[in-house]
Amino acid sequence: MNDAAPPSTNDLLTAVLFGPNFRREHGFWRRLLTTEPFRRPDGGTPDERLALSYHRLRILNNALDSGARLAADPRALAALHEWLGPVDPALTTVAGIHYNLFLGSLLDHDAGTLRDLSDFLALRRVGTFLCTEVAHGNDAAAIETTATYDRERDGFVLHTPHAGAQKFMPNTSPAGGPKSGVVAARLLVDGADHGVFLFLVPLTDAHRALPGVRVRRLPARMGSPVDHCLTSFDRRFVPRDALLAGQQGRIGDDGRFRSEVPNRRRRFLASIGRVTPGKLSMSACAVGSARVTLAIAVRYAGHRMISGSRAVRRIPVYAHRTHHGPLAGAMATVYAMSLLHRRALDRWESAPESDRDEAERLVAVAKGWITWQARAVIVECRERCGAQGLLENNGMTELFTGIEGAITAEGDNLAVHAKAAAEMLFSATVRGPAPEGPGDTDDPAFLGGLFAAVEDLWFARARERMAAAPPGDPLGRWNAASSAALRGVEAHAYRQADEAYAEAVAALPDGAARERLTELRRLFALRWIARNSGDLLASGRLTADQVTFLPDAVEDAVAVVAEHTPALVESFALPERLMSDWPIAGPGYADVYDDPEGSWHRGRRAGIRGRAAEFRRPVCGSRRRPLREKVAALGTRGVLLAYWGTTSVLSRWFEKPQVSVDESVHPKA
Repeated sequence: MNDAAPPSTNDLLTAVLFGPNFRREHGFWRRLLTTEPFRRPDGGTPDERLALSYHRLRILNNALDSGARLAADPRALAALHEWLGPVDPALTTVAGIHYNLFLGSLLDHDAGTLRDLSDFLALRRVGTFLCTEVAHGNDAAAIETTATYDRERDGFVLHTPHAGAQKFMPNTSPAGGPKSGVVAARLLVDGADHGVFLFLVPLTDAHRALPGVRVRRLPARMGSPVDHCLTSFDRRFVPRDALLAGQQGRIGDDGRFRSEVPNRRRRFLASIGRVTPGKLSMSACAVGSARVTLAIAVRYAGHRMISGSRAVRRIPVYAHRTHHGPLAGAMATVYAMSLLHRRALDRWESAPESDRDEAERLVAVAKGWITWQARAVIVECRERCGAQGLLENNGMTELFTGIEGAITAEGDNLAVHAKAAAEMLFSATVRGPAPEGPGDTDDPAFLGGLFAAVEDLWFARARERMAAAPPGDPLGRWNAASSAALRGVEAHAYRQADEAYAEAVAALPDGAARERLTELRRLFALRWIARNSGDLLASGRLTADQVTFLPDAVEDAVAVVAEHTPALVESFALPERLMSDWPIAGPGYADVYDDPEGSWHRGRRAGIRGRAAEFRRPVCGSRRRPLREKVAALGTRGVLLAYWGTTSVLSRWFEKPQVSVDESVHPKA
């Protein structure tokens, strides 16, 4: 007989967020970030924090059974970013580059090439990735670094022809140890340009750049410190096996170039295939950062006490609709982000070759939408924490600046969505017949149909604008349609998230977990429909009465979700030891600001009408001082004054815990 207890509501919702294999896919990373080497450091210069990130990279690598196995597993790479991103964005950046872009590229190319990876697997050399250039970012297929085949030496000569062709922002300094890079360069053979390929190039030793390589640190960027650099090549020679060959092309023993892919752009896309797992990793990092920020904000809102309607009453700031309303909306969004991320990961991993392009487009759309939503959630949560949210020790500023990097990394969001918009604008969308007239806004299926209606409306508008533009001007036609088409891509992301919500609700058994998820989905849907209510009214999908009552429906949904938001935070499965590293996440957040020399630690008398001295309430959570120490602190006169004034004041004071000097300036673990 199986005596195992059924899963709790919290367990079921955690499985919704992380998938059915939560412990297997996420358990290692969740445990790792609670170990002492990964706890949040106190201060430090940017260079010290950078050194710490590379030190942690080695600890992480030593904890793995195989770096190659991690590089080959997109789910594990996504989980790494989901958990470590909120803790150490710089570590997450260098780890993602080393394992995904560098090692992953080496593993994905010609399996028949014998290549010694031991230095990279043991991190005797750190791997990096050099693709974009000063003058070529989202148009990386046009990069100008060259790799010219040298027949006499049977190798390639890498060269940077001008300032605009310098590699932009790779982490190529000697910080963290010797570096090697996978370099994207234009392959030239006998004067013919065969497109962009990748080359394995040693870049630095432990102290400086190698001959033929020039590395210059870029100015500090916003966010966590990473050694971003400008890197150029002055006729740097590498042997023949430096080329990462595959079906997209190789150099034969006769020195001739051969390729199974005739299109040069397709060759480039095959070479940089690791960008797609990178997009999934950026989505995961954004989801994890939004979850942590929301958890901190919700917990702080419950701890922060303010004056109620009566002066004698103290209530948590979370009690106000103006405070818990935005946090409830953020909770519905964070669940949507998590579900869309899982949906994109599942689709891409399981897609047959015939559906590969569509799966990669969903990954790209999800990356843009999720990272933009994460920024909105993080900004909202920071504001709800007031001035406390501006302090670095409470973690939010680092996550805010970190999400800006995710928005730009692996393809700038706007460029990625514009590409998706152009593809979707000309693709046929086959849907069932639309229902006649408006439906019931209490029906989840009807609300789901409105998501598709909004998407169709915007793409139809884009096609109409393109058709009305003057012919013979492709750029002008695209400019006429692009704004509406981008709105269509946004609507597509919302629809995909709502469908993921619906599937997750259907998979849950009847009970509290299903009710909570249904409530979140309803709030998510109503907020989006309210934003597009004008178009839905004009198209006959909503009535005037439904539009009129939408604000009330949203408010009702907010109230329902807000009631359960503090409990929903528990489904994020954030370890308490991790949360203790952010002071405002705990009820004793004021302890970190205590001053052991402050006057409140000494007895004081009022000196008015002979009243007893008043004593400030000590910080909660610290050790009690022995009675003898308390009496000594008061002095004889203080004790007598307190006793004569009122014995209750003294007795209550004895019961309150005091702050010891060694505890007063440290957050509680």
